[in-house]
Amino acid sequence: MRKTLYLYIGLVSLAIFLILFYLSFHTYGNWSFALSLRGKRVMAFILVACATSISTIAFQTITHNTLLTPGILGFDQIYVLIQTLFFFFLGGSTVLQSHSLPQFLGSIFLMVCLSTILSFLLLKKANGDIFLVLMVGIVSGTIFSSISTALQVVMDPNEYDLLQSKLFASFGQIDTQHFFWATLLIVVGSTILFLLAPELDVTHLGRHHATVLGIDMNWLQIIVLASVAILSGTATALVGPTIFLGFIAATLSYQLFKTYHHRLLFMGSTLISICLLVAAQILVEQIFAFNVTISTVIEFTGGGLFLLKIIHERSRT
Repeated sequence: MRKTLYLYIGLVSLAIFLILFYLSFHTYGNWSFALSLRGKRVMAFILVACATSISTIAFQTITHNTLLTPGILGFDQIYVLIQTLFFFFLGGSTVLQSHSLPQFLGSIFLMVCLSTILSFLLLKKANGDIFLVLMVGIVSGTIFSSISTALQVVMDPNEYDLLQSKLFASFGQIDTQHFFWATLLIVVGSTILFLLAPELDVTHLGRHHATVLGIDMNWLQIIVLASVAILSGTATALVGPTIFLGFIAATLSYQLFKTYHHRLLFMGSTLISICLLVAAQILVEQIFAFNVTISTVIEFTGGGLFLLKIIHERSRT
């Protein structure tokens, strides 16, 4: 327990140090401008870190697979399709100049509704077979991606260039009016999963043992998947797809904390995500001079960690 406490203190200290360094480095005395610009990004870092980390750990528990992320349900492809439809039918200039809050809330609503309804119907029909939901999610994601690609091919090149800025994770173009709704949705989704943490702890024993101990696995899966949809959909709508962030944070938290208590894992992975995002943004701004995006840094790191984890798992068998 003392080791866990020291880990939390270390992660909190590291997160505070990185945030203060990011907010103060190369401000050249213009504190108000730096804080207004960078402070908005730090707020987005915290929201996205919380949403992606908690949703990934809960999703991996319910699927009993630490290699999977909520992205397998097709959230990223749904987001890309929604943005492509907006730009294709309304035009890039109209979309970028129009009031963005309805688009933001509409994107979240569509992503959450599609994934939740699909999960509910499939789980009810397949008697709780979570792997059927995953397979349908993969197929649906492929279909959504194909439709998006077909529309992008026939799209005006100028509209396509404008669209690309919406299809990659970006923390620099966030509308501050989105923060209230994003915070509200993320707090709701995170609170639900925190309250379900004891049931998720028992789920590690397996579906049969959890059922014997009095847990209704069918409803637990539906509630967890709905909460994961809220968190993942909100994070994606706020900054764009962040495929590997949750995977990195979850994997590192498993290695550091060595526990199955989800509340400890939720808090630890959130702190790890905040450190990763702030450190990646510092690299993008100060080392790479904005020649790469933060999503490139995260995906490169996550892809390497994913390959190492697969190799490690194969060596154990």
